[in-house]
Amino acid sequence: MSYTEQLAVEVLATPVPDAVARDQLNKLLLDHLGCCIRGAELPWGLRMRDWVRAQAATGGAPVFGESITTSVANAAFANATAAHGLELDDTHDESISHPGSAVIASCLASGVDGQHAANELLAAVVAGYEVVGRAGAATNAAHVVEHGFHPTSLFAGFGAVAALARMKKLDPAQLQRAWGLMLSMAGGSMQFSQEAVGTTVKRLHGGLAALHAVLAVDLVQLGVEGPEQALDGRYGLLNLFGNDQDPARLARSHSDGPEIHRVSFKAYPCCRFFHSTLDALIEVTDDFAVDASSIVRYTVGGPEVLSTQHVLRRPESEMAAQYSLPFVIGAATIHGPRSVDGYTESALSDDRILAIADKVDVVSDERLQEQFPGHFGSWLEIEMADGERRRVGVLDSIGTPANPMTLLDLERKFDSLVGPTGIGLSGADAITLLTALDDEKSLRTLLAKVRERGHQ
Repeated sequence: MSYTEQLAVEVLATPVPDAVARDQLNKLLLDHLGCCIRGAELPWGLRMRDWVRAQAATGGAPVFGESITTSVANAAFANATAAHGLELDDTHDESISHPGSAVIASCLASGVDGQHAANELLAAVVAGYEVVGRAGAATNAAHVVEHGFHPTSLFAGFGAVAALARMKKLDPAQLQRAWGLMLSMAGGSMQFSQEAVGTTVKRLHGGLAALHAVLAVDLVQLGVEGPEQALDGRYGLLNLFGNDQDPARLARSHSDGPEIHRVSFKAYPCCRFFHSTLDALIEVTDDFAVDASSIVRYTVGGPEVLSTQHVLRRPESEMAAQYSLPFVIGAATIHGPRSVDGYTESALSDDRILAIADKVDVVSDERLQEQFPGHFGSWLEIEMADGERRRVGVLDSIGTPANPMTLLDLERKFDSLVGPTGIGLSGADAITLLTALDDEKSLRTLLAKVRERGHQ
């Protein structure tokens, strides 16, 4: 069998998760729901909801923030966009992608038709993450980014296709052909990282992956087929987008176990590449006790991508601000590293943030480049007006498997995100509902709760 076929056979046989996997899935789902609920209230989330209403599509799939239901494809598109709209959704480091936005959104949209038990949906999520992780690793995600493609848009759709195929009990040939359709829909340019405006498209990259996954599986079930060697064929994913590829990784799990256990959770609302730098910033400034006005230079060392794609000093959109390392250092200093206030429209012209951004230099570090993307490490050195220098390096930031966030940490993150929306659901209650997921009825109960307004 080809590696594509081997992977298809394996992921379709993904078992119902055991207790250890369930604990991790509860974290992944809790984090996804929090990001999705809050993301639906942001400007791009609201526009997606307007778009859904304008389609007048029939169907029972819920849209976060809306009382209406719609088609599975529309709901997956809108909800995955919302989940990816905050820069707070989970990250699979080796594939440099955000699997949950597309994989979980697709499964939740498809899972309310009365035909899928919740434990089967959870198995599908495991399968989806496995494909995203292996496909990204096999293609060499670091090269993908350097070549200008966004890994979430590129890889997450293949994972979502696998998840839906597992839910719908497709056979391996059908999954392969659905991947073949996905291959002609996958992409996602990094051009948004080079411009000060016009960056909202990045918010759509999770949604487009989810939408295309639903479309690919629906079409295969209707008999519309794509090529079967979509991953490791001559013009497949690896050869089209990769460099120094490892095709065997498609059929080989990581030595650390299933990919769901190799996911990082975001503590800070910005590009995942910067999280180790923010950890270092907190430490090197003694939790911001050092007066920023006394710092004359910040120097960041890390993987090459930091200096080639993330040094825009005058972003003109929230997305561009979250992707600018100099701006992020300024925003974290002024507003705190966990706050979204540093990335609002008014913050873009904040002279305090911009003054710090102008002091930031970014350099490539060969050692950290060699460890990337398995580790998103960096170091930060500050130079004081009196000549004193302080330097801190962080290889694995908070939220990574090596430095994990606890369920309580994620519960607090959920509450901080959901509280302002008026959705009457606490993190503790969401965990209770997630723990009880075992059938289609419990899934409907969960999805009803994440759409109920506690107040307006």
